[in-house]
Amino acid sequence: MADSTPMAQPTLPSARSPAASTDELAQALIHGRHTVLPRRLGLPGPDAAQTARILGAAASAPDHHTLLPWRFIVVPEAARARLGDAFAAALAQRDAQATAEQIGQARDKAFRAPLLMLAVARLRDDDADIPPHERIVSAGCAIQNLLLMAHALGFGAALTSGKALASAPLRALFGLGEHEQALCFISVGTVTRAKPARERPQPSQYVSTLAP
Repeated sequence: MADSTPMAQPTLPSARSPAASTDELAQALIHGRHTVLPRRLGLPGPDAAQTARILGAAASAPDHHTLLPWRFIVVPEAARARLGDAFAAALAQRDAQATAEQIGQARDKAFRAPLLMLAVARLRDDDADIPPHERIVSAGCAIQNLLLMAHALGFGAALTSGKALASAPLRALFGLGEHEQALCFISVGTVTRAKPARERPQPSQYVSTLAP
């Protein structure tokens, strides 16, 4: 596999074609999407209109009591250095033996992918009827909507996490509240290096039927 070979995007059936039914379009979109790590994402990234469409897709996620228990914080190019410093500080705090090279590698992660955002869930508020796990499920649906829209627009995307998400430097940088939890970073960009898609599990591996 040559790293310099751009990844061909799956072809979605044309919405204008009489043969392109809604379920066919959904099948192509859902099953064609796969994770592309940030180091394999480059320019061009989504423009302003495309970014608005990607973010707007999150609004259709299930949201019991319409709490909007999640939010997304976009990290523009001008703020990447601040994020890099937070990554470096987080590593230094949890590992006093971290080398300068390791700290530099942590800092470099902030500069990957043209579009970068942090997904945040609010686990508690005045509405005690909606438990934390339901709020996280809602956030997960919103995130999946973002990923699918990015894929539909021809971009690659990935979710990344790590120990830095719970660190004081990162929480302070993003101004997270007491009951907010950083869930993951979302990276979006043009796929620059190909990688085989992983094999999908079969329904028989994750579906069972409750006995009468």
